[in-house]
Amino acid sequence: MKNLCRRSFMKISAAGTLAGAAFGGMFLRPGEAGSQPFKGQIKKSLYYGMLPDSLSASDRLQLAKRAGFEGVEIPTIEKPELLAEIKQAAQAAGIKVHSIMNQRHWKFPLSSSDPDVIRQSIEGMETSLRNAKEIGADTVLLVPAVVNPETSYKDAYERSQKHIKELLPLAKELNIIIAIENVWNKFLLSPLEFARYVDEMNSPFLRAYFDCGNIALYGYPHDWIRTLGKRIVKVHIKGFDVNKKEFVNLGDGTIDWLEVRRAFSDIGYSGYMPAELKGGDEAYLKDVSARMDKIIAGQKIVK
Repeated sequence: MKNLCRRSFMKISAAGTLAGAAFGGMFLRPGEAGSQPFKGQIKKSLYYGMLPDSLSASDRLQLAKRAGFEGVEIPTIEKPELLAEIKQAAQAAGIKVHSIMNQRHWKFPLSSSDPDVIRQSIEGMETSLRNAKEIGADTVLLVPAVVNPETSYKDAYERSQKHIKELLPLAKELNIIIAIENVWNKFLLSPLEFARYVDEMNSPFLRAYFDCGNIALYGYPHDWIRTLGKRIVKVHIKGFDVNKKEFVNLGDGTIDWLEVRRAFSDIGYSGYMPAELKGGDEAYLKDVSARMDKIIAGQKIVK
């Protein structure tokens, strides 16, 4: 009787497991055997500065393509002829330039009390927005403010929002999203505050550019991702070791990449995910690309 009961229990358990699988893996989490696939389509990208600067624009983007990347993020380009060269090179390589990383926000922050600094910051963002329109990108990354001994948190918050609102009409005219990024600028130190900051702008042209590595000292990437949700329009990816307090390669360090991938699935994120790491040669870039494949697939990176 004991053996019979045990066999019956095993049959019922097996039937329950099969039923769970039949109903779309409703009892399993993404990334587990037999689970539903992750939601959202993530495209691999990288920052232009990771490509050897000894190469021409054409050779750099051909290298990115060979390494397995679909897109690239470029810095603000002040010279029209260089922007045209990169545009042509990207088209020839089959690489999408999807975003511009604004270059003036550190030296000329929008949180400054100096009108001349603000003027130069605004001009830099205008150039970045027009770069994006010309090259076919849809997003400009902006570090919104810097808190320092001269700039209080309150002033950084209010000034940056005021000046970003001055930029939104041009963003709307060009149909380009301004995406603010969380960095080590002593500003927007929690996911709740980041979400509030974006919501208060009340514009579809102001969203979040989330960086998985930058916030590791302030919390857990998967928590921030779920809190920010649909506010996220672009994602930077890099590793971080909270024990050593240093940026590391993908899969090294302390970030739980499976939980990060599950979080992106939960919010249905689809779009480009540029790596922002140190540069290197073709072998190194192919390794970064392979590590990103693992992260996107929810698989463990074998070091």
